[in-house]
Amino acid sequence: QVQVVESGGGSVQAGGSLRLSCAASGSMFSINAMGWYRQALGKQRELVAVIISGGSTNYADSVKGRFTISRDSAKNTVYLQMNSLKPEDTAVYYCHWVVKWVNYWGQGTQVTVSS
Repeated sequence: QVQVVESGGGSVQAGGSLRLSCAASGSMFSINAMGWYRQALGKQRELVAVIISGGSTNYADSVKGRFTISRDSAKNTVYLQMNSLKPEDTAVYYCHWVVKWVNYWGQGTQVTVSS
């Protein structure tokens, strides 16, 4: 079993920055991927950024050049640095880990960007 705990988030004005953190613990053998999704009010959950085992990354087109995903393998922690935030980035952000091909989700953290 894997436990996932998120931190960070909050409210910021457009153009500002925030950093999200997500620590996983438990049986962490065979990590397949880690990343972040978001869900805005009334919309479907969408992928924001992901790190696949081996280290390759993938970003949604809407965040490329503004968001950076990174990880600390020793701490089993994944980060999302969000710069140049826009009002359309407002959403609940969910951390996501795939371990032994099982999906684990964080509880979600609200990010609100005001214009």
